[in-house]
Parts: sequence; C-alpha cells; structure tokens
Amino acid sequence: MPESRDDSPQQTAWHAVSGDVALERLDSGKDGLSADEARQRLSKYGPNRLREKQGRPWWRRLLEQFNNVLIIILLIAGAATVMLGQWVDAGAIFAVVLINAAIGFVQEGKAERALESIKGMLSPKAKVVRDGRHREVDAEAVVPGDIVTLSAGDRVPADVRLLDIKRLRTQEAALTGESEAMGKQADPVDEETELADRASMAFAGTMIVEGTATALVVETGRHTEIGRISEMLEEVEHVQTPLLRQLDHFAKILAVIIVGVATAMALYGVFVHDRSWSEMFLAAVGLAVAAIPQGLPALVTITLALGVQRMARRNAIIRRLPAVETLGSVSTIYSDKTGTLTRNEMTLQAAALVDGEVQVDGVGFTPEGDFRRRDSEKEEGERLDPDEHAVLKRFLTAAVLCNDAVLERQGDEWTVNGDPTEGALVVAGAKAGWDTRQMRDQAERIDAIPFAAEHKYMATLDQDLEGDQPVIHVKGAPEVVLERCDRVAAADGDGELDRDAWEDKIQDLSSRGYRVLAVADKPGAGGNELKDEDVESGLVLLGLAGLLDPPRDAAIEAVERCRNAGIRVKMVTGDHALTARAIAEQLGLDRTDRALSGSEIAELSDDEITRREGDVDVFARAAPEHKLRLVEAVQSRGGVCVMTGDGVNDAPSLKRADVGIAMGIQGTEAAKEAAEMVLADDNFASIANAVEEGRTIYDNIKKAITFLLPSNGGEALSILGAVLLATALPITPVQILWINMVTAVTLGLALAFEPAEADVMRRKPRKPDAPILDRFLAWRVVFVSLLLVSAVFGLFLWQTQAGVDVDVARSLAVNMLVAGEIVYLFNARMLTERSLSAKGLFGSRAALIAAGLVIVFQLLWTYTGPMHYLFGSAPLALWHWGVIAAVAVAIFLLVEAEKAVWRRFGWR
Repeated sequence: MPESRDDSPQQTAWHAVSGDVALERLDSGKDGLSADEARQRLSKYGPNRLREKQGRPWWRRLLEQFNNVLIIILLIAGAATVMLGQWVDAGAIFAVVLINAAIGFVQEGKAERALESIKGMLSPKAKVVRDGRHREVDAEAVVPGDIVTLSAGDRVPADVRLLDIKRLRTQEAALTGESEAMGKQADPVDEETELADRASMAFAGTMIVEGTATALVVETGRHTEIGRISEMLEEVEHVQTPLLRQLDHFAKILAVIIVGVATAMALYGVFVHDRSWSEMFLAAVGLAVAAIPQGLPALVTITLALGVQRMARRNAIIRRLPAVETLGSVSTIYSDKTGTLTRNEMTLQAAALVDGEVQVDGVGFTPEGDFRRRDSEKEEGERLDPDEHAVLKRFLTAAVLCNDAVLERQGDEWTVNGDPTEGALVVAGAKAGWDTRQMRDQAERIDAIPFAAEHKYMATLDQDLEGDQPVIHVKGAPEVVLERCDRVAAADGDGELDRDAWEDKIQDLSSRGYRVLAVADKPGAGGNELKDEDVESGLVLLGLAGLLDPPRDAAIEAVERCRNAGIRVKMVTGDHALTARAIAEQLGLDRTDRALSGSEIAELSDDEITRREGDVDVFARAAPEHKLRLVEAVQSRGGVCVMTGDGVNDAPSLKRADVGIAMGIQGTEAAKEAAEMVLADDNFASIANAVEEGRTIYDNIKKAITFLLPSNGGEALSILGAVLLATALPITPVQILWINMVTAVTLGLALAFEPAEADVMRRKPRKPDAPILDRFLAWRVVFVSLLLVSAVFGLFLWQTQAGVDVDVARSLAVNMLVAGEIVYLFNARMLTERSLSAKGLFGSRAALIAAGLVIVFQLLWTYTGPMHYLFGSAPLALWHWGVIAAVAVAIFLLVEAEKAVWRRFGWR
C-alpha cells in the first residue's frame, strides 16, 4: 500500500522526486493498478471530487433581510398597533418593512456559484491503465497510483507526476496566472520551485494543448492544487463594507435613542399629564415611526443601483451592490499585470545585433513602427531599413520563418492567431514592410522541431529565399541557443563569436525587464528531415530579441489619477521579478526598486508581511495563499483593499478583498463568481473610473442622509412637543409614514443624480471607521430639524388655537413639513456652497422633477377622498398655501445664512 496521507494535502513534493521514486512511494508501476487495488484505494481516499458546501436556502436569505435593529423596532410597533386595532397604521408600517425586505432579497438573489464553477473544471472522464490495459473511467474513480494517458485537448483529471512525455504543453492560466502555455518535462525540479514552474507536474483542471504524456496520479479531490484553492475559498468570509458597518453602527445608536426617548415620553404623558397607557403607547409608536428613516434602506439601495448603471457604461459591471460604495474608500489596489495594466500584446522592442542594438517603434499587434539604431546620446536614433541592413534582415527572416503564429486583420483590429511571443516576431516582420504569409509560402517549410520544455528551442528547415540550399532557422532560450552557436552574423560575413560579450547583452536585456529569445540559423543544410543533432552545433547567432508586453497608455494615466487620490497601486503577477519591476517603473508605481516574491512572502510572519507590504509595490510569482495574506495585511492596518484576478487561483483573494474585481474577457467563471465587480474591458483604467463613481455615490448617499434625517427629526420633535405641552399630535403616525416614503423616493432620490464634486479624485481615501455623520453634518441635521419643527408645530398650534378643525390643522402641518423638505433639498445639493444661484436652484433636472412630483402628490393627498379616508387629510384654502410658501422661503434663507457662516469662518 502507498504511504498514508493525512488531511493536509501535498505531503510529498512530487515535483522534486523522480518518476521511479514516485511510482515506488505510491506502490504502482507502468502497468498501472489492478482493478481490485483501485477499488480499495477509492474506498480509502474517497472519490476524486471536491467537497460540496450546502448553499443558503432562499427562506433564510429572506429572513436575514429583517435582521436589522430599526426594522425589528418597526415590526414590534406594527404588531402592537394591530393589537390596538389601528389597522391602517399597522398596514402602512408593514408595507414599508416588506418593501425594504423585497429590495434586499432581490439584490442578494444571485447565489454564490464560485465553488460550482471550480467543480465544473474537473474532467468528467479519464484514460487510465489498469491491469496493463488502457481503459476510460469516470474521473471521480481515479485514485493515487493510477497511470493516466494524456493528449492534446484532454483536461487533466487529477494532479499527476509526468513520467513519459512527447512535446507536452499545458494551459495553466486559470490555476497559475501564466497566460502562455507551459512546456513540460519528465525530469524533477527543485523542491522550492514555485507552482508555475513545476514543469514535471500537470494539475487537475488544466488543459493539454500540445503533445502526449503518460503520468502517475499523485493527488486527487481536495488534495489537488485546485482542491486546495476550493478549500481556501470555502473558508474565506466576505468582509462587511464600510458603509454597511457605518449604517449598522448608526442604526444601533439611533435605536437606543429612539427607544429611550419614546419610553420617557410615554411615561411623562402618563404620570405628568394623566394620559391613558394606550394613548401614550400610540404616541410612542408615532415617535418611533417618525424618528426611524424608513426610506433610508430603499434610498441607499436605489442610489447604489443607479451607480451600478453608471459604472456599467464605463465598463465596470457590479455584481454586489455594496461594492459600489466600497470603491469610494479604497486605499490599496492590487492589480494583475498581463492584460490589465498591460496590453496583453507582446511586442518586439529591442533587437541586439553584433553591431549594436536596434529599437523597434510601435506597440501591440498593429504592424506600424520604425527600426532605429539605439543611441544613448539621442532620444531617437538613426532610422534603419531592414532590407538595406543585412544582419537585421537575416534576423527578422529567421524570426518570421521559425514561427507558427499568424497575423490577421479583422476590420480595424489586428490580432495574432497563435502564441503571443511568436506573434510579436511576425508583427516585427510586418513592420519591415514584408508580407509574412507570402514569405512563408516562398520559403516552403520542409520539416520542424516544435518547442518543448526539455530542449527549450524551436527549429525549422526552410527553403532559402535567395538560394537553392535549405536553411535551418532556430529560436529559443538564449542560454540554450548560444551554447549551440560557434559563429555570429555580421555585415561582412559570419565572424567569431564572443560568448562573454553576448552573455552580457543577455543580462542587459533581462535587467531591463525584457523577455529574451536568441535567434540563429544554419545555412546550407541538406536533406529533407530535421533532427535534434542537426541543431546541436554549428549555428550562426543572428541576434537577441527583447520582448515586452507594454503598459496600456490609459493604465499609466489611471495610475497617476489613483496616486493623486491617495491610493497605492500595487502589481501582483505570476511573472518574473525583473519583468514586473520594469513594467511597474513604466506605469509610474511608487516603489519599484525591489520586488517581493511568493517564496519570500511564504517565509514571513503575518506581522512581518504587514510591515513589508507597505514598502513594496511589486509582488512576483505569487501563489493563491500569498495573495490572500497580502489582502489580510492591508485590512489588518485598517485599509480598504481591491484585488484583481482572472484565474481560479485568484478566487480566494477576490472573495476576501473588500472589492474583488475579475476580468470579463480573460476571467474564469470561478473568478467572476467570487468577485464583486467584473471589468468588461479588462482595463485598469476602468478601475480608476469605478473608484471615482464610488466616491461620488458615497458623497450622494451622505447628502441623502443629511437630507432625510432633519425630516425625521422634525416629525419626532413635533410629537415630543405635543406630549410635553399636552396638545394633540400635529402629525399622526400614518401621515408620517406617507411623508417619509413619498419624500424619500422622490426628493431624496434626486440627490442620487448629483454629479461628481470637482475635487473627488484629489482627496485622500476616507477612513473606513469614520462616522457617516461627522460633527458638521450632525449639527446640520439638528439645525434643520429645529427649523422644521418650529414651522410645523407653530402653524399647527396657531390653527388649533384659532378653532380650526384638527384635520385641517394637521393637513397644514403635513404640507408645511413637505414644503420645508422641498426647499431644503436645494440647500442639501451643496453642503457649504451657495445654493442661492442659478446653478443651485436650476442646475439639477432631477431635483426640479422630484419637487414637481411631490407637489402633485401633496395636492392629491390634500384634495382627494381616498386620501382623506386613509390619512385623515382635509382640503386647505388658498391663503394656507401662501403661508406655507412664505415660511418655506424663510427656512431656505436661514440655511443659506448658516452656510455663509461656515464659509466665512472656514469651520469646514
């Protein structure tokens, strides 16, 4: 029997042991397991599948909508009102609660499908060798020790140790983040090798894109790399957003105040004014209904939803509403490199030849750009014509012919069909003005040796474009190709090769972040077959290709915008440190003098990561657990973190981050399901736009809250004043519900359409623990509440003391309160700036429409029979409206005067 495994996966570093040792440890052989042994191991290890977690049922999701202290108070108030027979009041209270619950239930309706997306990546079938015979079995029946066969198009059924391979390449982008297919080998690699470089392994869920292999199954189910990520994802919990934390804290404080004041008021009425318990209970319910901003949850949700629509127009698709606001408080953005910060279009930017370096202009796959001699003293060197420069022409010819990529034009877009690195070389040939397809037709390929990890080069045998004898063209890893060269191409003929000088050139290009390939040829090759021994020696070195995936111009601008907004942008990539640092420098990241690798992160404690993370902006060769620890490091010091990603390996950190952002074009379904936001264009600039929208939305929510609370304050103080003065209630509880719902979804909603402030991307990120109402806004709420209660209570007392019917007096009070809210809406559009201007009064179409709608609603409320029955309203005379208008203008001018005082003394 094989060695036992406990619940910790990867007990053996399978990539670091030979195939024979792996077979011995798992008590297997080249003929595979017997059927009986496979059944025993299946019983011991369990099926080759990931553990399933039971989802949250819909009814629990619905009940959780009522898990809010303010909603609970309303439910208790509604139930008590039913017991007292106040059916209309109770119905209005329950209607408000149910509307808010329905909105939340619908918004959370999309169940988490991240684990299911990962499970869908496992192969349904596997080709195994058992009892010495090949057979196909369900992938769930694969066990450690099984021998499997793999070929192009297969999905790897489990983590396997490669035994015998032939030109094997696998696509592991979803697991490791590497965008290019990875060459594989049978020889072991060092035990400390990063996951992306474990060439002796193939991992569950990845695809075979080329070649064949026989492999030994070493890990199955949750012990595989993809299973380990699934386990991590299952354990990661979402972090509550800053706004939700603030609203939750605000609700608890408000609930304590409301209950305390309502109780004290009821006791005062009973014992001081000798009112009945039932009357005082209804008054307490009225105060609670008045003080609780019932429209706030709906208003916040609608404001966020409008933000979602605006973000979608800027290529940011929001999957969870609270993420909209969270973006506004982001302090750190961890971004992938390839395709997000860069164009994902590999480009030949430098060619090192015997007589110097040639710079190649242009970026991406568009075949436009000049060839220039690099001159350290000039910004632009001498322009070169490849057809007139013998060595450059020979270099580009070999690069185009020893190549399988095809450059295609689709409308106005140029694309590469094939490997992006090979595509960059074809594009360079097209920049020389050559028809690369025609070149290949003329230089008919006779034979080829495809690229493979074990030899790290590609070679082709082609007809010579200018002669009769075939020519061997080679490109590959510079250290491999250089070893096989004994001459170097020069303008006056092939000369002696100075290996030390060329090794210095390789180091120079690598230190500048280029991916380096060597290009060589071997003229005068005979025969019609190309063998490995034909390229073992005698090659002529043509030059070195320096390739780079260039940064997006929009990303460079977006990084600068983020820096101005006080946001640290950090790069997390599966690429090598030198390349990552070079790109980071071009992007303008702050600290690019060094990069922290995944292996270094693994050796640091949590406290050390928290300290080091702030000093580094480039993280290379990062594994899933490393990304997760980086996110936790930012959050541990109170920061708000964004993490971008596209692979299954990114899902845990996407879920843990305050805002996880998945790529819409290249992203896996698992990454999208774990994320709060998806980029439709995979462009970092869209993240910066989303941050701007997030800050604007938070500003508008604060304005809306600052607008709503004075209305609630005025209502509550009116009821409190009535009890203290032993008078009738100026506004009944059901009338209060009418005011709150009508004004919240009209006047309050108008503030959701406010444009961004001029300085929105020049402020530092707000602190996550900052109160939603600072001292200035709290004062504004108190000040306006006192203005409103003075107007409402004053008009009500004036009319009742004049002997007017109480229903008419209440209708006057209700309309006075609504009119006060209408004028305060225009005050609230600008918290300290003047609203008494054309821009302040007429600059918002939404505010004007909302004001018009509310006036229509109030006229219907005042003059229609059904409203009289439901809400106890009564018609008003024309002179009543004149009084209301005059008092409303006075409220507007008093708030403007208060603003002027703040501006005058610079208190805010």
